[in-house]
Amino acid sequence: MPAEAAGGYEDSYRGGLRRVARVVLLDPEDRILLLHGHEPDDTADDWWFTPGGGLEGDESREEAALRELAEETGITDVELGPVLWRRMCSFPFAGRRWDQDEWYYLARTTDTSAAVPEATGLTELERRSVAGARWWTCRELARAHETVYPTRLAELLCRLLDEGPPARPVTLDPEIV
Repeated sequence: MPAEAAGGYEDSYRGGLRRVARVVLLDPEDRILLLHGHEPDDTADDWWFTPGGGLEGDESREEAALRELAEETGITDVELGPVLWRRMCSFPFAGRRWDQDEWYYLARTTDTSAAVPEATGLTELERRSVAGARWWTCRELARAHETVYPTRLAELLCRLLDEGPPARPVTLDPEIV
């Protein structure tokens, strides 16, 4: 079974519950940016995921979301919005088990020049496991046969675009792989 996304996982993670901030980045055309990841030693074991990663030091989740987005995509011209979703997940990746408490922030960018963003601050593990990025429409995501995390992202994105952000963060079902 495919592992969770590689994005934002420090090479130094040693276990325990990891606090994570992820970004649902939308462009002016309401496309979402997803990163393409894979197991470091098996490019066939791949998936798509939102930018984001673990908190460092005493930074807030908001600070982590913006830092991770900049490191993984080079995109800094964003307006960070509310927390949309929260999720607990546990999965194997790079020979370890990862247990995470993830918060998904809405963000928008007006920068349409970043057709294919450039990652400038990846960790060694990320360099070995992130293969690129792509902007997806809701329709493309709903029709995708690739693995995407969180697993209901197409449905969640379509609802977000139709109804706007929820009044309070929605707790997603835990995902344990």
